[in-house]
Amino acid sequence: VWRDLWAVYGLRSLSRSDPNYMGRYSGDWIHRDRAYHNGTVWAWLTGPFVTAFLKVKDYKSRWRRFAYKNFLDPLFSEQVYMYGLGSIGEIFDGDWPHSPDGCISQAWSVAEPLRAYVEDVLYIRPRYEFSLPVGGDKTF
Repeated sequence: VWRDLWAVYGLRSLSRSDPNYMGRYSGDWIHRDRAYHNGTVWAWLTGPFVTAFLKVKDYKSRWRRFAYKNFLDPLFSEQVYMYGLGSIGEIFDGDWPHSPDGCISQAWSVAEPLRAYVEDVLYIRPRYEFSLPVGGDKTF
């Protein structure tokens, strides 16, 4: 997933190697509708991606720092100033420079990266989770 679908601001909805891939969300409504789930980058998918990535890495501190720097920080330090000021847009082009499009302030695009930051990077877990995963540590 990281190698094939990751873009700077989230996961592509389709691999660039797929013949149906459309790297730009532009043009008339027919073209935009076709591109919507055929290559656009979705910021909200950053949340589940970070969760899965860190589960595989046993939530080790160095990997939590790595996940923040490489997966979350571009959204938090760049996108909040670019499209919908103080928020994160709905989608981005699948191709560089990954221009934002869609809703300028999408709730799930904000909520999931924030959830991943709190629960997975800072490792502040919900109360219903009573124990650390095997190999996890609480340092960051």
